[in-house]
Amino acid sequence: MRLIEQAWYQNHWLRWLLLPLSLLFWVLSSLRKWAYASGLKKSFNAGVPVIIVGNIGVGGNGKTPVVIYLVKLLQQMGITVGVTSRGYGGNAESYPLTVEADTRAEQAGDEPVLIYQRCQVATVIGPDRVANCQRLVEQGCQVIISDDGLQHYRLQRTLEIVIIDGQRRFGNGWLLPAGPLRELPSRLKQVDAVICNGAEAQGDELQLTLQPGHLVHVASGKTLSVDEFQQAHGKQAQALAGIGNPQRFFDTLAALDFQLHNPLGFVDHHKFIATDFEQFSSQQPLLMTEKDAVKCREFCPQNAWYLPVDGVLNEADAQHLTQLINTRVLN
Repeated sequence: MRLIEQAWYQNHWLRWLLLPLSLLFWVLSSLRKWAYASGLKKSFNAGVPVIIVGNIGVGGNGKTPVVIYLVKLLQQMGITVGVTSRGYGGNAESYPLTVEADTRAEQAGDEPVLIYQRCQVATVIGPDRVANCQRLVEQGCQVIISDDGLQHYRLQRTLEIVIIDGQRRFGNGWLLPAGPLRELPSRLKQVDAVICNGAEAQGDELQLTLQPGHLVHVASGKTLSVDEFQQAHGKQAQALAGIGNPQRFFDTLAALDFQLHNPLGFVDHHKFIATDFEQFSSQQPLLMTEKDAVKCREFCPQNAWYLPVDGVLNEADAQHLTQLINTRVLN
């Protein structure tokens, strides 16, 4: 675990040194939010409903599975939906960038490419979310889902959905950089739904479960169920994860009865290069997340497989979210 994460989640003494910077962060972010709320700074209406899927902290909390869940839900309702994202980790020559079938993760970022490949949905990335939304409206989108952007108050929103990591929760509860939070937990009282990922939901939170799919061979696209895979390759495996909370992925593999040898976590959005794989043996399967796989298909070793996951809500929570969308977004 990085030193800064020890301060956030293990109460390392470093947090006290960073506390003055957190106070400054709180002052500046509060002033910025007030400026938009008072009209001093102008916010923009996209012209169609906008659903924000965000968080109050840093790191991966499970936003992408929720975005995919919402995209598929709206598509089933017959709604033309689009997705906007900052495209973190991407380096496009110009913005807004519309993700296409041949767009690489180096251009658009790993999550937008994953969302596009999974859903075949209009996806536009760039630092200016207002411009992104305008591009999506031009493409005929009736509803826009913003992947992240809870704190992007320049963009008006119809619905706010916040995802929290059920295991880490809010860490030490402090704002950046002394803690992992962009906004205080009190912000959750103002949003429309809070979804808990990775542990038991608390209070009025909705419960998200990540349901593993079939394992996919990175190079060829061949798929095997977990049982078929373990019959063919055994249960011994190596693993890597470049996501916000790598341990969540390793726990998922362990729950599937894989016996992992020295699983290796990378920082979120890690830009893989071929030499990253030299430390792994070619004699055992190497398992990774789908988010990792979109960044390294061209140079992955032949023993690399990824495990896609789908976000699943129980029946009551799914009905609640559907009703929320029907009443707040589609009416």
